Amino acid sequence: MSALDLRELHTMEDLDTVSRLYAGIWGTDAGSPPVSAEVMRALSHAGNYITGAYEDGRLVGASVAFYGEPIGTTLHSHITGTAMGRGVGLALKLHQREWALARGIKRITWTYDPLIRRNAYFNLVKLGARPEEYLQSFYGAMDDAINGGDESDRVLTAWDLTAPAGPYSPDLPADVARAVTNDDGRPVIGPTDAATVLIDLPDDIESLRRTAPSAAHDWRLAVRHALAGLLADGARVTGFHDRRSYVLHRMS
Repeated sequence: MSALDLRELHTMEDLDTVSRLYAGIWGTDAGSPPVSAEVMRALSHAGNYITGAYEDGRLVGASVAFYGEPIGTTLHSHITGTAMGRGVGLALKLHQREWALARGIKRITWTYDPLIRRNAYFNLVKLGARPEEYLQSFYGAMDDAINGGDESDRVLTAWDLTAPAGPYSPDLPADVARAVTNDDGRPVIGPTDAATVLIDLPDDIESLRRTAPSAAHDWRLAVRHALAGLLADGARVTGFHDRRSYVLHRMS
């Protein structure tokens, strides 16, 4: 990959390009992108974070974030999208981290779909962020190519910028409970009565939504029941095992 050029964006021309990029990634009509250029223009003018990643002069990724609660300590990263892999998303996140630290911000939050394995791995293992709250049907009904046909459950995730950045994956103890197990593509509910609990994820929830919607719905309900219940009971997500399982630790 050529060297990326990451820069903050302010002009309507640049922000129109971002809105078209987002529409392409999320599979929406060009006139109904996930975030409009006008909203990004207002956020940028108010001093928030709007950054694009360019390769050879072409926009290949962008991120939008704004100040959140508690004011002065938190940045909320609303949307990050890339037209390709190869480290663009990580480069944007690390740029966002440096931008926040330069302004005295110690914490970045965002939401993501807890069923998407690659996002869970990226957030928990590569960045070291941690889910804090389960949000059921957070955005209501969505009809884009990624979310269509499923409920918009999300987990609110926090990235402590004072902690060391980089990969983190804890060892598992011998005694674990499997709250959800992937059994040949279907979720099987299990116990949660151990100090350490695993929650498996489907191999590819986005494909399941298209090819087996009933199985996708079963996964949504199973992970919602297990993950939401454990977080509400005070358990903490401590890692993501084997690229497929949330690791939760019950607080004593």
